[in-house]
Amino acid sequence: MNKTGFDNEKYVRIQSEHIRERIDKFEKLYLEFGGKLFDDLHASRVLPGFEPDSKLKMLENLKDEAEIVFVISADAIEQNKTREDLGITYDVDVLRLIDSFRNLGFYVSSVVITKYTGQAAADRFRLRLETHNINTYLHYVINGYPGDVNKIVSEDGYGKNEFVKTTRPLVVVTAPGPGSGKMATCLSQLYHEHKRGVTAGYAKFETFPIWNLPLKHPVNIAYEAATADLNDVNMIDPFHLEAYGQTTVNYNRDIEIFPVLNTMFEMILGSSPYKSPTDMGVNMAGNCIIDDDVCCEAARQEIIRRYFKGICDAKIGNVPKEVEMKLQLLMKQAGVTADDRKVVVAARKRKEDTVNPCAAIQLADGRIMTGRTNDLLGAAASCLLNSMKLNAGIDHAVHLISREAIEPIQGLKTNYLGSHNPRLHTDEMLIALSVSAATNPDAAKALEQLPYLRGCEAHSTVILSEVDQRMFRKLGLRLTCDPSFGN
Repeated sequence: MNKTGFDNEKYVRIQSEHIRERIDKFEKLYLEFGGKLFDDLHASRVLPGFEPDSKLKMLENLKDEAEIVFVISADAIEQNKTREDLGITYDVDVLRLIDSFRNLGFYVSSVVITKYTGQAAADRFRLRLETHNINTYLHYVINGYPGDVNKIVSEDGYGKNEFVKTTRPLVVVTAPGPGSGKMATCLSQLYHEHKRGVTAGYAKFETFPIWNLPLKHPVNIAYEAATADLNDVNMIDPFHLEAYGQTTVNYNRDIEIFPVLNTMFEMILGSSPYKSPTDMGVNMAGNCIIDDDVCCEAARQEIIRRYFKGICDAKIGNVPKEVEMKLQLLMKQAGVTADDRKVVVAARKRKEDTVNPCAAIQLADGRIMTGRTNDLLGAAASCLLNSMKLNAGIDHAVHLISREAIEPIQGLKTNYLGSHNPRLHTDEMLIALSVSAATNPDAAKALEQLPYLRGCEAHSTVILSEVDQRMFRKLGLRLTCDPSFGN
């Protein structure tokens, strides 16, 4: 385990150089940043060696030339749209990201609220931003977008949007998640900059799909699995193939919109600087893969994880059944099944032997520990405690938390806090273990293993409670669940 397939140092270096080359072609470059800029966990999973903050490190090389503009859709604010990997809403994530970048010395100039039609939640968020001295701008819904180019590129289209005042040669336009309106914001700015006599350009930085990997490469299939609910499909870029005779990979939305974008560029700039969607991109990730086999296997595992997430979301009702069907198809394309995930096999085998809900965790050295629901602990808490003991070299028979310590917590839950489930969740178990660690050296030794669980695989035979899921995320465990409910 923990093999490296990606040269992160090379990536940071050549990606910075490539973006700098693009900056030099314009007075001002609007760079649309897709994916997660600050903590790209998906990329770190499918490209082992890619550090989650790689894009941040790359931007640090351009810090003095760059300013950051955040984009968030008014609809996302109104609907309390949530980042699944962090469990926080998009508006809260914008505030988190602003603070994070400012603390690192980056210049965050403003926030653009897109698709604004007078949403009350968006108004409240704007007021909140302004109380923190953050400049905010409104961009509006344009009827006929994106097909009615003549209207879009006019005073009744982009012209109605508020002009975002920027001062540096590189403007990084990013967002807490997809569908926020980053591209529309960039193009609106090109329109307004052109009116002001500024030669501004546009480029797109999307890590996935990786344009110079094969269409059905597992890393690219993993991107499709990650965006199954958005209906993204990887495709050969026909415009690039026609212009250069070179096969490259892009995704359907960029390919479908390119003729419209090309016309917009011509209307705004006089001529289009690009012959294909691939031309617009600046991503160098494909040039930094140093072990393709490692990346392929990591991507296959990610496809399986995304499959489990999809079927659980469908079970809960968060996504339509079509998402599950698409993920099943992607599993077949990648040539994998659920049994290719070792913790799934281990957890299900333990359940067959015990009947109760079970969980399994695969440690960094490949060993797998399981846990079952019992009268004191839920399956997730039991498995987590067992895994910490195994990693610490503590005999499985040793009790780190006494029944006498657990039972008062159970009484508190059921007698005073209204819980029907007396068993301890993972957070409650860890608190109890921490108390035991004050007098029990073995408990203290087990607690010291928590950092070593980051990046380990985990599976539960039932959909875990939000409390347990949140704790697994905090610990960095890569959790999947079977689509069934249980205690």
